[in-house]
Amino acid sequence: MRIGIDVGGTNTDAALMDGLRVVAACKSPTTADVSSGVVSVLREVLRLSGVDAGAIQAVMIGTTHFTNAVVERRRLLQVAAIRLGLPATRALPPMTDWPDDLATTLGRHRYMVRGGHEFDGREIAPLDEREILRIAAEIREKGLRAASITSVFSPVTPIMEQRAAQILREEVPGIALSLSHEIGRVGFLERENAAIMNACLADLSRHVVASFRQALRDMAITAPFFISQNDGTLMTPEHVERYPVLTFASGPTNSMRGAAMLAGEKEAMVVDIGGTTSDVGMLLQGFPRESAVAVDIGGVRTNFRMPDVLAIGLGGGSRVRDEGRRIGPDSVGYEITSKALVFGGDTLTTTDIVVAAGLEDIGDRSRVAHIPAATVNAALDTMHRMVDEAVDRMKTSAEPLPVVLVGGGSILVSRDLPSASRVIRPENASVANAIGAAIAQVGGEVDRIYSLEGTSRDAVLDGAKKEAADHAVKAGASAGSVKIVDIEEVPLAYLPGSATRIRVKAVGDLVIGA
Repeated sequence: MRIGIDVGGTNTDAALMDGLRVVAACKSPTTADVSSGVVSVLREVLRLSGVDAGAIQAVMIGTTHFTNAVVERRRLLQVAAIRLGLPATRALPPMTDWPDDLATTLGRHRYMVRGGHEFDGREIAPLDEREILRIAAEIREKGLRAASITSVFSPVTPIMEQRAAQILREEVPGIALSLSHEIGRVGFLERENAAIMNACLADLSRHVVASFRQALRDMAITAPFFISQNDGTLMTPEHVERYPVLTFASGPTNSMRGAAMLAGEKEAMVVDIGGTTSDVGMLLQGFPRESAVAVDIGGVRTNFRMPDVLAIGLGGGSRVRDEGRRIGPDSVGYEITSKALVFGGDTLTTTDIVVAAGLEDIGDRSRVAHIPAATVNAALDTMHRMVDEAVDRMKTSAEPLPVVLVGGGSILVSRDLPSASRVIRPENASVANAIGAAIAQVGGEVDRIYSLEGTSRDAVLDGAKKEAADHAVKAGASAGSVKIVDIEEVPLAYLPGSATRIRVKAVGDLVIGA
């Protein structure tokens, strides 16, 4: 038995599962300190199921803590951003395109050092170790507790990042280090940004993981716990302490994975409708399609493994205006229980429209009896048009695909959609995100530029597949269950030596008790 928990902005959801069967599920308001909200939702799901805490084998948690910290510019450490790449890369120093307030919060401690490699492993320049020693002395002097190290083409050859890290650890004991080749992909500035951002979250990640441990301890749950990451797979708490940035998009990913399981569909569109927004994405082999472009987090370009999701301003608390012809993008959010008309408030929301149309029985229906039928019909038309257009924008072909509706706001869609072959509303759709966390697997990935000169494409691919599978096993997957779910090849015509960028993703089932 596993418990999946998703900590969202409005609600913390939990689902207790026995294999793929949902035993019990519930929602509880998210609390400011988060762990008390997690404790209350755990207590409730155990009460509803009647299951003893000792029977739980694993707990999976999805959290928005780290994204919110960056977006809100709070609880972030100052970072020494070290780049190994001179004499190349001089034109754009680290944090060049960052929002001013975030760069100031992190202190603008920027260092550029000789070093780095070409894509085929040749040195741009030898690593300047004396300069690293000088930087270490300055870090001690400034009292900095975190640093990021980024070298040119380090996903191909990480040796210089590792050597610089070794020197810093010896010179500045206890410093939190983020090495870019362990975090980002090929794509220099985005990878550097990801490493800097990861470093600034070092303190918060330890605090959040400790609060989750405490919440489970308070509930006498001794099972191991895992935290879900951007691509729908799991990380150990120790991994999260080192790489908090990898959790940034776990919310939409969990919803899509949960939708795939609840609907029994591996190739489909998913519309996850919450209180404020709707996230629309596409499932490929049961996993969210990943974004091929740089992802903006808090105003900073990064290249994390992120789901390709379109967010639109339509949710259960969205405001309705102009006799139903305009909806959102603003929402009453978690205040819906006091501001919506059906709950005695004075704001016309999409939930009021659904109740007025007789489609749902929520709150006091008599409070929306005065809404003109023309407004109700116009608002319903607007809601369905918004969802249909979003689905159409995210599809990769004109062929209709099944559309799976999940999330607490999925009651807003009551008709078929022109862009869908059929609309599926699975049972337990409102807690799909917690279910997605509970069924998450363990993944491993390789993203690198290979030279095909003097070797064959098949030999290179086989090596990349084996490495991705090894990464998955190292992260806690059972070796026999690992399979390759995604292969991407991009020949790079502008580089010599038949250079090809190859990305391989492997996933496997978690070894419980490993």
